[in-house]
This record gives sequence, C-alpha cells and structure tokens, in this order.
Amino acid sequence: MVSLKDIAKQCGVSIATVSKALNDQRDIGEETKARIKKVANEMGYFPNSAARALKTNRSFNLGVLFQEEAGSGLTHEYFSGVLNGFKMQAESQGYDITFINNHYSNKKMSCYEHCRYRNFEGVGIVCADFNDPGVLELMNSEIPVVTIDYAHYNCTAVSSNNIKGMEDLVRYVYSKGHRRIAYIHGQNFSYVTRERLTSFYRALEEVHLEVPDGYVREAAYLETKGAAEQTRELLKLPEPPTCILYPDDTALIGGKNVINEMGLRIPDDISIAGYDGTRVSQLVHPEVTTILQDTEEIGREAARRLIDSIEKPKTTLVERVVIEGTLLPGKSVGAIPTTPSQGDAK
Repeated sequence: MVSLKDIAKQCGVSIATVSKALNDQRDIGEETKARIKKVANEMGYFPNSAARALKTNRSFNLGVLFQEEAGSGLTHEYFSGVLNGFKMQAESQGYDITFINNHYSNKKMSCYEHCRYRNFEGVGIVCADFNDPGVLELMNSEIPVVTIDYAHYNCTAVSSNNIKGMEDLVRYVYSKGHRRIAYIHGQNFSYVTRERLTSFYRALEEVHLEVPDGYVREAAYLETKGAAEQTRELLKLPEPPTCILYPDDTALIGGKNVINEMGLRIPDDISIAGYDGTRVSQLVHPEVTTILQDTEEIGREAARRLIDSIEKPKTTLVERVVIEGTLLPGKSVGAIPTTPSQGDAK
C-alpha cells in the first residue's frame, strides 16, 4: 500500500509537505500541491480511513438495518434490489455501508448503541419491526435515519406508490370484467398494508362495487403458507371470488399451488394477481399480473436523501418520497363477460 513516505520520496519533498498538499492546506504553493496530487494519484494512493476519521471526525460509513423475519433474507428480490440500489448510490458518493447487529464480543447492545460504536454517520432502515423499542430509539435519536416503506415524523421515508399501485391493479382487474374481487393482504400492523388496503376499498368505491367482508383476509408477506390457507377458504365460499389479489408475488405462489391442487385453471376458472413484479412472477405459467416496484430506485433515493441529511443538514427536510411502480398485465387475469347488474359504474 502506498504511503505518504513513498510519495514524499518520489516528489523529493518532506512527508509534512505531502500531507499538507493532500489535505489542501493553504501554506503550500498551488503548483507543488498539484504535482504531489498527480503523483499520489498515479501511484494509487488511498488515504488511511482511520487517519481520515481522526482528522475529519467523519467515518463516511452508513449503517443498514435489515431484520427480515420471513426467512428469505438477502435472496428476496424486493429487498436485494433496494439494498443494491442503496449500496451503489452510497459508494458513488464516497460512503461505505455496514449492516447493524445487536451483539459485540458476546454482549448484547441496542441498534442505537451499535451505531454509536461504529460511528455511523447515518442509517437506512430497509426492513425492521418499526414497533420494536430498539428501532424506535434509533429513529428518535440524533442520528440521521431514512426509512423504507414506513413513515416516521423524525425520518425521511422512501417507498413505492402503494396507493396508486393498488388502484391501478384493481382498475385493471375490474376492466377485465371481474366484479367478485378478493384481497389477501399483508399483516394489519404494516404501514404498507394500511395504504394498499385503503386504496383497494377506495378503488372499488369509485366503480360502485361492494366487496363482502369475507373476501378480505390477512396473510403474512413473503410467505406461502398463510396465502395458501386463505385461498382455500375463499374458494370454499358459496359464491367464491373470480379474482384474488395477493400481498406479494411470493405469497401468490402459495395460492397458485392450492388452485392447481383443486383442479382449477388460471385464468380460465379463477384469476390471480400479485405485487412486486419479481423475476419469478414473469417466469411461471401463466405470467403473473402484478405491480413492478422500482426497487433499485427506491434504494438509490434512500441513500441520496440520507447523505443529503448528513452533508446538508440545514437545508434538508424530513419528507415522504414516493417512487412510482408499473402495472405488468401478465396472463393470470382473464376476461369475463359483464352485465350492468354486476356492478358496473353508472
């Protein structure tokens, strides 16, 4: 690794002069400064991060809180896309990222304590239980925090446009003639669920369509078991739905398996639609009708906003940033004939 001593020897100056040049101090000539910087660059010099931290009192390190309980972890397309976007943007602006944990030398510490220990300049919360006291402590602290898919008064939040996404999905299904539309949504405590569920009811209200209470059910995000059980219950109803919306494309697979086991055909006998626009959803047969979320842009925007709050704290506001999604029509929602009595808007 190239040191200040190596550069000093190459340039024929003292180590102190090299240090001054690389730190843009004024008591050194511009010509000498430019020459030393050029040599340092050609030799592949990188400043020692520990020394830079001592000198600037900055770590240029961002913490990432990712506590995903469904078991998919970094393999899940939604979260991996968000994390990749966050990482690329942070690195392009000169920052490193480190995952937050709750242990050090077999001693348990809070998320906030770990952030202080690592001297993180800011934190991106990608996935967590936002009701957890430790997470609340971090969001309420002096450390700049950006959240994904959750709004908190002290933090900028970045999310997909869940309201418009669900509205687009419902309107598309309705346009295909469906009037008995069921929705298996995610956990009730989720901020995302509340937005999508409200949008679901609003969209149906706008087309003068009522949905039976039994058509709206809960199942965990990113899990197939709960969605499978709720699908079975929906199809046992005296008047089952003609289309079922799922909380995400992964949960949809659980419902799809049940439909296949019951000898029903998609979309001839029953239509289904997901959410997220994962790669797998477009590889299965038939292609899934879903909402594609721009996960990498969500991650990039979260990193941009977080770094702005670190570097420009006086001019950065706590905001809600919404990234638009895209409807992927797919082939899993079929068309059925309608009559005015089936709930068409008047």
